[in-house]
Amino acid sequence: MVLGRIKGMAAAKKYPTELKTRAVGMVRELERELGPGRGAIARVARQLGLNPETLRYWVRHDEKAERPSGGHVVESESDKDTRIADMEREMRELRRANEILRLAAAFFAKEVDLQPPR
Repeated sequence: MVLGRIKGMAAAKKYPTELKTRAVGMVRELERELGPGRGAIARVARQLGLNPETLRYWVRHDEKAERPSGGHVVESESDKDTRIADMEREMRELRRANEILRLAAAFFAKEVDLQPPR
């Protein structure tokens, strides 16, 4: 084992992507209000319980991903196709689960109606 990892296996992600995106957005918004270099990263990190250096890294990484025009770099087509396929698969699973729950609820509702009161 190397640094708590099994050889050949990557470490699990510690923070969800949504948290990273929202934290960077909060920093951007606070920097617009206060101005750059006014402690926006430290304040947001304290509010969210993050290490300020971790948040600073996310902000810098986000800056590198931006184009000069202000838009973000577009994902490749294969990344988009993979993401869409994953989302469609998840939607099918959720619809199946909802149908099962709907049928189970109807079944148990009938069963409760058939039992005489105690």
